[in-house]
Amino acid sequence: MVKNMTPREFLDRRAGGADMTLVDVREDWETTLAPVPTDILHIPMGQIADRLSEFDPKRETVVICRSGGRSLEVARFLSSQGFDSVYNLSGGILAWSRELDPRIPQY
Repeated sequence: MVKNMTPREFLDRRAGGADMTLVDVREDWETTLAPVPTDILHIPMGQIADRLSEFDPKRETVVICRSGGRSLEVARFLSSQGFDSVYNLSGGILAWSRELDPRIPQY
């Protein structure tokens, strides 16, 4: 089962020293329109299976999309591929915009 993490929880954990990979599975046009204001690994959802070698399955992985649906699917896939600790960023970039940074456009 995939766990959820809010944008605030993500930032708090990262500020506390947690070594996590944030994977943005949105399309290029989406990341251009509403970028995540932190370091990410950008791999569109359709490319995840072909680019698994870019991930560290032992590292905590948090997956983000627009609203949480695509990221949940990718998080489930990563879990099925043996990833130890995978989280879905609940609410996606829309929640990040609402809760943390209203400068990020809602789309």
